[in-house]
Amino acid sequence: MSIEQFGYKQELHRTLSVWDLMIYGMIFMVPIAPFGVFGAVWDGTKGMVPLAYLIGMVAMFFTAMSYWSMSKAFPVAGSVYTYAQRGIHETVGFFAGWLILLDYILIPSLLYIVSAAALASAVPGVPSWVWIVAFIGINTVINLLGIELAAKANRYILVAEIIVLAIFVVMGLIALYGEHGHGLTMKPWYDPANFSLSLVFGAVSIAVLSFLGFDGISTLSEESKDGVDSVGKASMWALLTVGVLFILQTWIASELAVGLKFTNLDTAFYDTASVAGGNWLKQVTLWSTILSWGIANALVAQSAVARIMYSMARDRKLPSILAKIHPRFKTPYVSTFVVAAVSVVAAVYFDGQIANLSRLVNFGALMGFLLLHVSVINHHVIRNKSTDLVKHLVFPVIGLLIIMYVIYEMEWAAKELGLIWLGLGVVYYLVLTKVLKRNVALGEI
Repeated sequence: MSIEQFGYKQELHRTLSVWDLMIYGMIFMVPIAPFGVFGAVWDGTKGMVPLAYLIGMVAMFFTAMSYWSMSKAFPVAGSVYTYAQRGIHETVGFFAGWLILLDYILIPSLLYIVSAAALASAVPGVPSWVWIVAFIGINTVINLLGIELAAKANRYILVAEIIVLAIFVVMGLIALYGEHGHGLTMKPWYDPANFSLSLVFGAVSIAVLSFLGFDGISTLSEESKDGVDSVGKASMWALLTVGVLFILQTWIASELAVGLKFTNLDTAFYDTASVAGGNWLKQVTLWSTILSWGIANALVAQSAVARIMYSMARDRKLPSILAKIHPRFKTPYVSTFVVAAVSVVAAVYFDGQIANLSRLVNFGALMGFLLLHVSVINHHVIRNKSTDLVKHLVFPVIGLLIIMYVIYEMEWAAKELGLIWLGLGVVYYLVLTKVLKRNVALGEI
């Protein structure tokens, strides 16, 4: 199936295998992502961190299945924007794209702020904006030079993260079955004294941040060389692999945290690493978080949002200049530069407001996922009368209900900020269609 049948010209290089896509998704999710948010999830779940990640993985499993269904039906760059646009309606597609942009366009800024803040404490005297600009510069150059270079960089970064994680797991297990003595127990999975659905799902809304990224694989549909199933396969395998790693490391960290009094939740994981291996392991995990969030994760996040902007601009939903492709490197270079500029502005504006920025990112992603599940039901069951009701009805309905509950349990501040962004999208769309008289219907772009 070629993109020409959808009215587009093949402009991006098809060079990525299923393995490349899977690595991209794993890097986007960051196998050691819980290092940075462990304290918040620990506090929110009263110690039941692996349970929160298991629920998050289950919720994202159903979302991954919906991505698989829609990426196979529409193997076009654009992710949720494309799937809602073609699976439901043009207008719904615009707002799906607008919501997912809130996720993708702000994720790099969030990653830069977290990494710069950690570096500021590790290397005092250097302003955080210096680190932010450095990270943005490195990632922009790599993304401009082509997706193949980014894919090669991803492989080395992923290997380094897995090595660090393996060291922590081994040292943690040695500590738990050695001097600490109690080993792995079931208390981090279920603590009857503290358990409640609202408590756990409230923390899941934080843990879900670690899973955001497997969906970014779908933005590379037009650069995949292994057929229409490649995006779905890569998304599912990346999600399950990283989900298991999340659960394993947080189970060990939760056991190591027993009896500890965290003075700073942002550094809680590094304190547990210190229990397992001393200060050297604490520093290794700290610096691994800095580099994986500031370089690896932000690199693929910038790549993903540039391609969503490229796709929306190609359909005249955003300024057409954003759809320009570099003649030599075959990358959406204007969109890449715009993402870099937005990252600088947002990082400076939200510096010191990590919580607010995280809420915006989560709201955009989860709302986009809701529309994705509706797209599957509408396109496959209502329009095409699919008889595969498990994949095209049961799975998306379950995913829909889980995500709706997670959104319900989110803090009101997150929903308030997200609704403001949605309101801005309504104003922009009305200006686009009513004032500028832009006809953005499919087939007339």
